[in-house]
Amino acid sequence: MHANTTTHARPRVTRKHLYVLAALGMALAACNKEPAPNAAGTAAAATAAAAVAPPPPAVSEAVQAMSADQLREAASTALREQRLYAPAGNNAMEYYLALRDKAPSDPAVASALTDLMPYALIATEQSIQREDFVEAQRLYALMEKTDYEAPALPRLKKTIADAQTALAARTEQDKLKTEQDAKTKADLEKTRLAQQAAAQQQAAQQLAAQQAQQEADRKAAADKEAAAQKEAAAKTAAPASQPATAAAAPTRTASASPSGLKPVSTPAPKYPPEAARRQQSGEVQVEITVGTDGSVTSARVVDATPPRIFDREALAAVKRWKFEPLDAPVTTRRTINFRPGG
Repeated sequence: MHANTTTHARPRVTRKHLYVLAALGMALAACNKEPAPNAAGTAAAATAAAAVAPPPPAVSEAVQAMSADQLREAASTALREQRLYAPAGNNAMEYYLALRDKAPSDPAVASALTDLMPYALIATEQSIQREDFVEAQRLYALMEKTDYEAPALPRLKKTIADAQTALAARTEQDKLKTEQDAKTKADLEKTRLAQQAAAQQQAAQQLAAQQAQQEADRKAAADKEAAAQKEAAAKTAAPASQPATAAAAPTRTASASPSGLKPVSTPAPKYPPEAARRQQSGEVQVEITVGTDGSVTSARVVDATPPRIFDREALAAVKRWKFEPLDAPVTTRRTINFRPGG
């Protein structure tokens, strides 16, 4: 309730003021057709602030402190500049309301406020549509102070309250939905990572089994080739006049003393280009069989560190080795080292 309940006559404001009011009314009506912008976040914050803080007075203290002559001049200027109800603290409605408190019998003031009420009503509805409830409540306070018995006030008050409640509920729903979406996304990511880890583990097991099988096949092939080369060397070393059974005469194995081998030429192996680029070192243990003519008749890799990096060059080198002639073939093992820059 307001202390000022006196009714006044309504003489008209100046023609210039009416032109300004009519032009602004048309602009407001056009703006009212535009869709309200999406300002849920800002409106939610404003709603929360409005819930804990009392609404500001309809007329600011600075305006109330102005003299009657200052208020009349400020109100006229505000009308000319089309500041009918905004911004807060510098608009025609506030100036006229403060002037009415100082000059309650001035009919021009009462008429101006009555003419301004429809535009304040339009602006209030637009603020509600924008969910700008702080501004809506400020405009509502202007209208209530202008005429607390205005028919539109109860509807506006209920509309503001309902819209604030709906916004709060929607904001809470959006918050819950955002949290649920984040949880769903996290669960999906967790499931994806678990599936990826399981797939990689299965692939690693399959690869290990495949590599083990390939290594077993390679060793079997190498053993078979070595056996065939031994047999061929034994046959070559046997005298031609002996019967075929003599070709199976026993050959000295790796247990024979290697001191019986006298090297004539043992060229070093080539360093693999890829290993050289990586500055990689290693060693290869080979088993060789030296025929009676001193040449290497067979060679195979027994062990290699790392595997399959230096094997080819090691075998290629030992197959070129030459020793002094022997009475019988000799099988022995040698370790070849590979060192970068060595």
